[in-house]
Amino acid sequence: MVAGDATGSGGAAVVSRWPNGARCAVLISVDFDAELPILAADPANAAREKTLSVGRYGARRGTDRLLAALADAGVRATWFVPGRTVELHPDAVGEVHAAGHELANHGHRHEDFDVLTVSEQVDAVRRGSAALAELAGQRPRGFRTPLGSWKPGLAGRLPELGVSWSSSGFGDDLPYLHPDADLVEIPLHHELHDHPYFFFNLQPPFPAGQSRIAPYRHVLGNWLREFTAYHRFGLCYVLRLQPEVIGTPGRIRLLRELLAHIGGHDDVWLGTGGEIADWWRARGVPNDPGHPADLFAKLTAAAPDPPAARRTELPAGSE
Repeated sequence: MVAGDATGSGGAAVVSRWPNGARCAVLISVDFDAELPILAADPANAAREKTLSVGRYGARRGTDRLLAALADAGVRATWFVPGRTVELHPDAVGEVHAAGHELANHGHRHEDFDVLTVSEQVDAVRRGSAALAELAGQRPRGFRTPLGSWKPGLAGRLPELGVSWSSSGFGDDLPYLHPDADLVEIPLHHELHDHPYFFFNLQPPFPAGQSRIAPYRHVLGNWLREFTAYHRFGLCYVLRLQPEVIGTPGRIRLLRELLAHIGGHDDVWLGTGGEIADWWRARGVPNDPGHPADLFAKLTAAAPDPPAARRTELPAGSE
């Protein structure tokens, strides 16, 4: 590994790849799923008001707190919203739009893409975009898989639906180009997602092993340490939040402290997903040789779809 490069553990010298000489980029993203993952896991959950209330808390309380924290920090976030969330909670989604945040596609009913064909995945994206376009007046350009993985071939269909970038994969610390489509990917990491630390439900059990909620200070410590490293190496820090998880009276302070810390740096670019994707595409720099996305595309180009495996546990949040 070359000392001082953007991915290794060498010195701190970094050649800026971000606007105006910024050292790193930050995307604050929100998955506004409400009760949809619970309903998608088992339609019988429609009769479980207590279980549904866990997801609905995000629309009733969490969204307001999250919008207030973002406004106080002067941050525009990207909200991934399923089409059905628009239909069930139009006022809450309307408030997000009115606040100037970017709306992006998150399927229609928070479908599990592992069990859908390519045509069914395309239909979920199309229906989700139609609902968002009706509310916002334009189709979303961004997409995040609600649950599971998309099938080979979907990437090439997304531009037909007006989608120019995705934030669904986990394979890098920087945006990259899909080799089989005109699509920029802004990758995620589980440690920068609130759901694995905090989501908990007794019945149906989630997580299945009934682990307990993480200490708040430890989670904030993880997020701050990750930001320090992303800033050092000039990478793209993508925080992934859910209103029903981060939007409690105590947890929202974690976000406020994190945003204050990030805002204390004058060499950080806080952009929306669309802004980051547009910048990355305009640079015209190809993927590094041997990039995993390129290798995966070659390996799966002629491979048949793997057999679908239907999930049995409650996927109470996005993957």
